[in-house]
Amino acid sequence: MLRTLTTAAATLAVVALAPAAVAQDAGDWSFAFGAATDNRSKDTSKTNGDPFVWAEAEWESASGLFYAGPSIETVDSNGSDVEVALLAGVRPEFAGFDFDFSAKHKWLVDANPGTDDDSWEFTADMKRSIGPAKARLRIQHSPDNLGSSEGWMWYEAQVGWDFTDRLSGSAAIGRREQETSVDYTGYNVGVAWALTRAIELDLRWYGTDAEVPGETYADALVAGVSFAF
Repeated sequence: MLRTLTTAAATLAVVALAPAAVAQDAGDWSFAFGAATDNRSKDTSKTNGDPFVWAEAEWESASGLFYAGPSIETVDSNGSDVEVALLAGVRPEFAGFDFDFSAKHKWLVDANPGTDDDSWEFTADMKRSIGPAKARLRIQHSPDNLGSSEGWMWYEAQVGWDFTDRLSGSAAIGRREQETSVDYTGYNVGVAWALTRAIELDLRWYGTDAEVPGETYADALVAGVSFAF
């Protein structure tokens, strides 16, 4: 696993940093960490309804076009309690829209023997903001998911509104289609409050139409806090 992690890290670093280096674009680093009462991804739980913590670092070129960085979060998946990832992408602008194209490689740390413990995830976002209103369309794909799951697609539409400089709200609805697991429609709606420039609180309701026992697809109210610097 260490050799795979090292190779992937070097590859992603070259892809993300080489164009910036050519342009002598020094860029900068930012860091964030936080916790929440549940780890929700694509409106489902990655911790079976239990709390989690996370942290990430991001390098961004001075132009804002290129970015890359590692992340870590706690999960409950295939015997693993921790998921680590490396991400690289670009954020171009065109015709008044903001785009974000990225590739992420994820690993489950100390997963059960024989588990498929790594996966690629590709994301394409299109965003637009007009005054306090904002919207985002997202498409995500993995050719081979972690664990026993195979490929999947995720389609999501999100709208948001900035009520004040500190208070914002958003709602999203998405559809996940999976080769070897349940297809479902998920949604979330909630508010975020910027307590300070570095601290944000979030309260959000998640739900899906999947009729599957357990906490993974269950509806839940999730509270979280994040710190950025």
